[in-house]
Amino acid sequence: MNYLEEYEKWCQSPEFDEETKKELLEIKDDEKEIEDRFYKELEFGTAGLRGVIGAGTNRMNQYTVGKATQGLANYILEQGTENKGVAISYDSRKMSKEFSMQTALILCANGIKTYLFESLRPVPELSFAIRELQCTAGIMITASHNPPKYNGYKVYWDDGAQIVSPRDKDIIAKVRTVENFSEIKQMSEEEAKDKGLLNFVGKEMDDQYIEKLKSLILNPQIVKEQGKKLKVVYTPLHGTGNMVAERLLKEIGIENLYVVPEQKEPDGNFPTVDYPNPEDPKAFKLALELAKKVDADVVLATDPDADRLGIFVKDTKTGEYKDYTGNMSALLIAEYRISQMKEKEILPKNGMIITTIVSSNLTKAIGEYYGLEVIEVLTGFKNIGAIMRKAEENKDKQYVFGFEESYGCLIGDYARDKDGIAAVMALCEAACYYQSKGMTLWDQMMAIYEKYGYYKEAQVSIVREGAEGAEEIKQMMTSTRNKDIEKIGDYKVLTFKDIDKDYVKNRITGEESKSGLPKSNVLYYELEDNNWCCIRPSGTEPKIKLYMGIKGKTEEEANKKLEDLKQAMLDVVKI
Repeated sequence: MNYLEEYEKWCQSPEFDEETKKELLEIKDDEKEIEDRFYKELEFGTAGLRGVIGAGTNRMNQYTVGKATQGLANYILEQGTENKGVAISYDSRKMSKEFSMQTALILCANGIKTYLFESLRPVPELSFAIRELQCTAGIMITASHNPPKYNGYKVYWDDGAQIVSPRDKDIIAKVRTVENFSEIKQMSEEEAKDKGLLNFVGKEMDDQYIEKLKSLILNPQIVKEQGKKLKVVYTPLHGTGNMVAERLLKEIGIENLYVVPEQKEPDGNFPTVDYPNPEDPKAFKLALELAKKVDADVVLATDPDADRLGIFVKDTKTGEYKDYTGNMSALLIAEYRISQMKEKEILPKNGMIITTIVSSNLTKAIGEYYGLEVIEVLTGFKNIGAIMRKAEENKDKQYVFGFEESYGCLIGDYARDKDGIAAVMALCEAACYYQSKGMTLWDQMMAIYEKYGYYKEAQVSIVREGAEGAEEIKQMMTSTRNKDIEKIGDYKVLTFKDIDKDYVKNRITGEESKSGLPKSNVLYYELEDNNWCCIRPSGTEPKIKLYMGIKGKTEEEANKKLEDLKQAMLDVVKI
């Protein structure tokens, strides 16, 4: 069925409600909009189901959510784990609350027990709750850091991690067998409660989650002492973060905490930001204004589902607030925690740091210094969770730290997704510790570079929307894949990896081998002088992403090398 036939079906079939039909009839003369809404079905990518809210097969709506949930229900019933239940949470986005209740009731109609958070809660708390409640699965209704018009649906399994291959493919196969929306089972909230299938989760889970995070603090006394002086500005960017962050920071001893008032309350319109993404310095406008007013030491922001953390810190030498990349903030936390664990003699001998192939090579330098194994996986924190699960089952390695460059890390094994709330706490602890040594967090970042070298990274996204854009992205990947690239910018290519073809070529020796990574549309180039770059299409957004990293002797040299490599990469992907 082509997109116009699908559109006509949605406009005429009794399966769809009148409001949906009315919305679709309003675009009857806009074929490009019809094509965009119906040229494909939403699919699970690196972060599950995600799309623009609206009517259509390529949109987030009650029908696409219902179909995904019925398919998941069929899968759970096939596994025979329906009595273990499914935990469900949601963020502040438009339709998040409605989608979460709809999801819970469809599962209940299939005889599957549900644990629905009574109000919005962060992703990491859901991951923690899945493990605490020993659920078979979890669902988070969120589009993470995407613009306001988006929403999404992340699926987790019993270890608290997002689903990975082959389970994700098996669930998708079940979703695809739901051919008619009339197959989606229904149940009222009242009946679901009466049958004990719909259960609500609230403050008691917050208490457990917060206590677990507090137990991970390595220097609680220093935090109590220095927390009297440290000044922290925090913004949840209208999302879930402040459901627990403010309480947590006050309980560990951060007395001078300023939550940005205009962004404190959850709001799916995100009225004060264009894009609720802590990776974007523009999202910090109000937080930085408040920071300057109160002379804050640290400025922190989490995204709507609070799995990502962005930071600015004050450099007392210049009075400027300095922006950290996701690599910088994560590795600052890693260096602090690992050095303190070593000092306290609690660093495991079989410890591991897990990161992604597009994250900083500084990770390897830190791992080597402290005698920790560094394991690299594909992008998506679910792949880090998969390694954690394997280590837990084999009892051969101990998790110390995990992160990905996209502003997310996890400081303990209590959950299986990145945790912006724990990162907020860890950054504040590190700030207190270095303050007790007469240092700022910026001083410490410079000390890390002096110790290991000036590692710098960047990411460039090329956006191409709609069906035409998807085809162009496909062509860019194919064209680049087929080029025999010997040099990128000033650097020779030492090794080329095509992860989709499980192919690795050493360009110096000519030796060919396998990557050993799961099949994924990723091209990776290891360059001379500890430099690298990588290309992949986004799994959730209409863009192709270019990643790169370099190592310099000074900050100035590193910045120059990075800019040059960025331009060289843009030239590489030109069709």
